[in-house]
Amino acid sequence: MSQQTAIYPGFFDPVTNGHLSVVARALKIFDKLIVGILNNPHKEPLFSIDERMHMIRQALRGNANIEIDSFDGLLVDYAIKKNSNVVVRGLRALSDFEYEFQLALMNRKLNRDVQSIFLMTDYKWFYTSSTIIKEAASFGGDISGLVPAVVNRKLKEKFGYAKKT
Repeated sequence: MSQQTAIYPGFFDPVTNGHLSVVARALKIFDKLIVGILNNPHKEPLFSIDERMHMIRQALRGNANIEIDSFDGLLVDYAIKKNSNVVVRGLRALSDFEYEFQLALMNRKLNRDVQSIFLMTDYKWFYTSSTIIKEAASFGGDISGLVPAVVNRKLKEKFGYAKKT
């Protein structure tokens, strides 16, 4: 029996508990999950690719069914390169759906063999996003419980609310 691998792409700047909720759900469906961090030249991330990869590895350590990687270019090309034909996309509230639907249609136009699967995050994370979390953290807000401990620590360091470790 062949192993089914799915790609969970995103910017993950930074990874949140909502992202981790989608990872947990995806691992109940697929044998292997590749968390693919998009190197998007049109966005200015707070954290470098290496920092994001490190935080995700720390948050998901101990799970042999997960690969953390980064990619440039078209998602459908990356999926084929990684021998996958499934893309997992996380949804929070209804507001995510229209954008994700547009992306899925474009990916389908680019390569009909790559399928998109939408997974809801846990209801606790419906209204959190990396952007909102970064903004709260930038003003010293308590974001514990919304992000993995490693991300909480790195955000405090980045915004000068904690000593570097």
